[in-house]
Amino acid sequence: MENNVITKNTGAFRMQVWASFILSFGLMLIGIYHVPVDLWIKGYLMMGTIFLVASCFTLAKTIRDDHETQKLINRITGAKTEKILKEYESV
Repeated sequence: MENNVITKNTGAFRMQVWASFILSFGLMLIGIYHVPVDLWIKGYLMMGTIFLVASCFTLAKTIRDDHETQKLINRITGAKTEKILKEYESV
């Protein structure tokens, strides 16, 4: 069976991801605050922004979970295949 290498994101990459998220979300909120429209329209834009952010997190988690599940299934299938091959070779 092949050795799986566990990769980990660097601290700089994590900082860049969080900084870009905070900057983009903050600028969107500032833009909504300064847009010259009625308060109810600002509320609608705010709800849309919050819903978009929440659905992005959910989508990213779902994609990650599907990927992790597929990796586990592949490892189990690979282990079963190796066991069958070893049994066949020993006969």
